[in-house]
Order: sequence, then C-alpha cells, then structure tokens
Amino acid sequence: MTEDVEDESTGAKEASGERIAKRIARAGICSRRDAERLIQLGKVTLNGKVLDTPAVLVTDADRIVVDGQLVGEPERTRVWRYHKPAGLVTTHRDPQGRPTVFEKLPDSLPRVMSVGRLDLSSEGLLLLTNDGELARKLELPAAGWVRRYRVRVHGEVPPETLVGLEKGITIEGVKYGPIKAQLDRQQGSNAWLTLSLKEGKNREVRRVMDHLGWPVSRLIRVAYGPFQLGSLEEGAVEEVPAKVVKEQLGDRESGWAKADTTERARPPAPKKKPARPERPTDKPTGKAAPHADRRRRS
Repeated sequence: MTEDVEDESTGAKEASGERIAKRIARAGICSRRDAERLIQLGKVTLNGKVLDTPAVLVTDADRIVVDGQLVGEPERTRVWRYHKPAGLVTTHRDPQGRPTVFEKLPDSLPRVMSVGRLDLSSEGLLLLTNDGELARKLELPAAGWVRRYRVRVHGEVPPETLVGLEKGITIEGVKYGPIKAQLDRQQGSNAWLTLSLKEGKNREVRRVMDHLGWPVSRLIRVAYGPFQLGSLEEGAVEEVPAKVVKEQLGDRESGWAKADTTERARPPAPKKKPARPERPTDKPTGKAAPHADRRRRS
C-alpha cells in the first residue's frame, strides 16, 4: 500500500500508485462503483488486511484479494460487440431468476461487463469489455457517445411532432436531453422511427414515446458511438480488433479518448439508371466516341 508522500522541497504532495477501486476495475473484476461497494462490505483485503475505505492507493507490488479472488495484472483492454436478443436482462445476477446476458455468452470469453444496459424487452448492440474503468467512462453522458435506435411504435406519427424533441423534454420531473428523431415509414397503425441520443437514461426511449402517445412495440439499438450492429446475427458476439479499439479509444496511458460522435447519415439507396432505349445505330465498341475525345483534348 502506498500513501501520498510530501515533497520536502516544495511542500506539495506527490501521489504514487492508483486508487484501489480503479485498479480492481481495470483488472476486469467489476466496475469501480461495485469495487467501492465491496470495500465497504469488508470483502476486499490489501496485503492481508481487510480494507474499510476505498481512499487507498496501490502499486503493482501490492496483493489485492476481492471476495476471495486474487486480483492479477490488468490485461490489455478488449471490446466485443454483442447482439442482445429480447428477453435477457443485462446483469450478472437477477434476483427474479430471469435469464441474463452473461449466462448466454460463450465460455471462451473472459469475465466481461457491459457498457451501459439494454432492458429486458430491448435488443440490438451491447458493447462488452474486460476493463471496468473503460466501461464506466464510456457509459457516462460526458463521454458524448451517441446511441442510435430503430424503434417501432403504435400510432400515427406526425413528423413535425418529432422536431421538438431536439430541445429535450421533461416528463414527471425528469429532464431528458436532446433527441434526434426521424420518421422512417408509417405502416398503417404502426410506425418505424430512428432515434439518436447521448444520455441513455433508464428506459428513456420508451418513456418519451409513451409520453407522446406512441407505445413502443420493438426497440433495437443499432449503434453505440462509432460501433455498429451491422449484420451481426442475434445472439452472436464478435471481438473488435485491437487496432480499431486503439484508434477509437486511444491509449490507457494518455486517458481514454472520445470516440467519433459525429452523426453518420445513412447512405441513400442506390438509384437505378434508366434503361437507355436501343437505337439501330448504337453498337457497343468498347471505345469512347471520337467527339468525346476531342472535347477532352480541347
């Protein structure tokens, strides 16, 4: 265990090591918040002594045990994309005994935690990582990561009603930040929308849609920051290449960089060129017309 050491020449305190909760989180044991909770419960020992406060700095030389599990050296940060099916809760243990995301993951994965959550009925992209510190940073609104959803609602949606969501909305005393929403198509009494937001509060999309009179019947997250659901099949998990992780997140030593949060417009559907009517004089030669060559040379 290390402590703040006072520099005799300046009188300033120089900190060595890092907070124990942060170290536990980086090792992939749990999030920093959960680590602090375990310390308060007396389930963390440092060099054989039970801790009663998270205000402790540690170095690689210290021996940390969390609930009987020795904390090893932090591995390189890894990130996975997971296509969460509906009907799973995003938690390691559910008091109600419902199936969880982590029970359905392949045994080959190390211990991972989710970046944010998707509720029981929601589906789509869920990011997983072995670095609890990273998970915490990326799910905070301050990270500025855009969450994008495809949402099916019941009811007729006037497009002009969606414009007001960009200013944010307050529902029963809860203030929700700006939401970019567009109507993709209206199919009878149902409509498909695309929603983009940065906060991702608990059940935010469902509560906002319900408030506007459009109950959600399906909710699919298709993007989280720069990471896309793409063609990943339901229930499948795929590791993000280390090079991509580094490009998007930066190095741990220099602090986690913000991901690119610029709104990405979806490419327009390819337009088919109208068929050119055949003329008797048209003969495929594979060469440009002579007059076209003259125009280029002039």
